[in-house]
Amino acid sequence: MRTLVVDAANVVGSVPDGWWRDRRGAAERLRDSLVPYATDGLPGHPGPLEVVLVVEGAARGVESVPGVRVESASGSGDDRIVEVAAGAAGRPCLVVTADRELRRRVGETGAECAGPRTVRP
Repeated sequence: MRTLVVDAANVVGSVPDGWWRDRRGAAERLRDSLVPYATDGLPGHPGPLEVVLVVEGAARGVESVPGVRVESASGSGDDRIVEVAAGAAGRPCLVVTADRELRRRVGETGAECAGPRTVRP
């Protein structure tokens, strides 16, 4: 099964919709919007997908829902994303972020990268 890892902070921050007033709520809305990808997949990445949303900071503690596993980073969200991508070794993994340094780091694990518009058209 393919793994889709989403950098919550980066994807939420890609749209200036007032997310900064309620970071936890923004992460929950993103989580809920990802649910269909678990079964339907993404263009070029057919489902089913293991969907992992990595949260940090004020969004820590957001709960998982059927179809989306939420990982709360105890420290750096980027470090947790790299760990999740590395743990998918041997399976295709797509990391959604616009962070250039994070893209480089997860690329070293063999993961592919895509920008926030992949999950926020």
